Amino acid sequence: MAPAAAAYRFGPYEVRVHSRELRKDGRRLRVRPQPFQLLLALVERAPTVVSREELRESLWSPDTFVDFEHGLNTSIKELRGVLNDSAAEPKYIETIPRLGYRMVSPVEVEAETAAPPIVLDHAFPIPPNPPEHVSGADASRARSTAASAASERDRHQGKVRRVSARWAAVVVALVLTLIGGFALSSRSRNPAHASNRLDDERIVMAVLPFENLTGDSAQEYFSDGVTEEMISQLGRIDPKRLAVVARTSVIHYKGTRAPLEQIGRELGVQYVLEGTVRRDGATLRVAAQLVEVKRQTQVWAREYDRELSSLLTLQGEIAQEVADETELTLGQRERASSPPKARDLTPSQYEAYDLYLKGRYFWNQRSREGFARAVETFQQAIEKDPQYARAYAGLADAYALQSTYGLGSDLMAKARVAALKALQLDDTLADAHATLALIAEYDEWDWLTAEKEFRRAIELNPSYATAHQWYAELLGYEGRFEEAVAESARARGLDPLSLIIVADAGVIDYFARRYDRAIEEFKSVLDLDPNVARAYGIINACIQQRQFGEALTYTARLRQQHGVSYALPWSWANEASIFGHSGDAARTAHALAELDKLKASWPNEPTAMLSVAYIGAGNKEAALLTLEDAYSQHSNTLAALKVDPIYDPLRGDARFQELLRRVRLAH
Repeated sequence: MAPAAAAYRFGPYEVRVHSRELRKDGRRLRVRPQPFQLLLALVERAPTVVSREELRESLWSPDTFVDFEHGLNTSIKELRGVLNDSAAEPKYIETIPRLGYRMVSPVEVEAETAAPPIVLDHAFPIPPNPPEHVSGADASRARSTAASAASERDRHQGKVRRVSARWAAVVVALVLTLIGGFALSSRSRNPAHASNRLDDERIVMAVLPFENLTGDSAQEYFSDGVTEEMISQLGRIDPKRLAVVARTSVIHYKGTRAPLEQIGRELGVQYVLEGTVRRDGATLRVAAQLVEVKRQTQVWAREYDRELSSLLTLQGEIAQEVADETELTLGQRERASSPPKARDLTPSQYEAYDLYLKGRYFWNQRSREGFARAVETFQQAIEKDPQYARAYAGLADAYALQSTYGLGSDLMAKARVAALKALQLDDTLADAHATLALIAEYDEWDWLTAEKEFRRAIELNPSYATAHQWYAELLGYEGRFEEAVAESARARGLDPLSLIIVADAGVIDYFARRYDRAIEEFKSVLDLDPNVARAYGIINACIQQRQFGEALTYTARLRQQHGVSYALPWSWANEASIFGHSGDAARTAHALAELDKLKASWPNEPTAMLSVAYIGAGNKEAALLTLEDAYSQHSNTLAALKVDPIYDPLRGDARFQELLRRVRLAH
């Protein structure tokens, strides 16, 4: 028997079997799975002609929804584009009329020298509850090993089929079970994440991160921006039938080779849209394909060469074609209404749009530096095009989140001006309505306006997970817990891998006095990422359950993870609360003294921290005075006054009830 092949070489190209890569002079080229397997079939059989019938049987599932001729022609066209080949004068792939194709370039075979990977028996028993804690590096190595094992098995069997991805997923699951499971799949089994599915019958789709083919890392913002734009376009095009997973969940798959079955399971999707972007001067090439996850079949694929000025038009065109294909595939009775077509951009408008994409890239970093750069970049976009509504919406988002993160004063007022300007220019921007709602909620305590704006945002874009998340928070603050839980579940269905949404769900359960469930959700977040500050609400939940040792443990973790500037004041406030509730007067006094030392150096007196500390210490008078200070500072922490159990010792005091009335939370 001839030795197994590790790679095939022709011209400057190399086809690597195990890693499923096509390289040119050592540089990896982007090729979708279907064309890659077509290329592999041709080089394996070179110089023999591979008939169209053989290709159909080996590469296209018999139950595929795709027209075989269209799919094959698209794949051949894509390969010729990647290889810089020509049908008229082929250097590599020759068309044999009415028969098939063959590789005409000489092909060298690199034999496999190492022993093939061990293939695990797919009937190997899987423990029902694998351990949940494996490092990201271990998980990455496990995925790589599993993918190689799956590739080797299929090659030995002589099959080049799309169904191989299903076997790869099986091997992945078995290998990961042996090393203890990995974080994301553990989350899907964790009871704290059991409700992250949509409660309706819409099709659910994920737009995977479009790959940047320029080789220039400085262009990542552009490919990320195209991804986010496609999510937004598809989310609006047919909201009654199509839900689109949010960016914060799909970004987990950037740069990975996760099997479709895994993606479908973790995100709860039926379809995946993936693609590539190459920007070269004033031109743009976008390739995209829509894949049905269950059968792992290509439903639709297109390649576009356009001018950069046509980018918005192109995104709308792709979104409409994808929506049309899902309707045809599922036999929908009605066609979705087409959105208004975008017009080509002038040079200054394109510059503004490009700056807007950069601004969103920085904003998504959710850091002090990221927000600052986002503000600067959105302002530059507005200078280029003063009528560009989305740049104002982005600026409003940046100011609003800076404020809620405690990164400056008077930012909500700036956010409000920017949001109103955005809506004056374009009243259909869901994100601007959601930001205006956030401002009304936190800065103005105008709960009716906030609810109206959240509902409007969701009406405009039902797939906008952040609007559902923020609306759930508002409902929680008002004590409408069942509605809040339902809205939070919708956010989680649209963004199932978002840790902040799970942390917010824990906060709602804490407000509702469901402490065990809240602790479970907070733990599930901190086990995956101890840097999510919102999940340290677990400290207060543990205090309410009189689990003081656990509360101290998480206080120490907060201090360790978030550093002195943020965590130290909260650490001492939490310790004062913990020791106060547990009856340790000496340690309570020490914590209060340490907290008092920090007040002079704190730019804005941490009144929320002080009130928590004083309540724990039993000093109601001091607690009420600090809450009055918080009111005079217009602190957004007062939004939780009505429902936070930490304030229960104050509820019988008339001054507290008057404060509730002033923040419009009293009945």
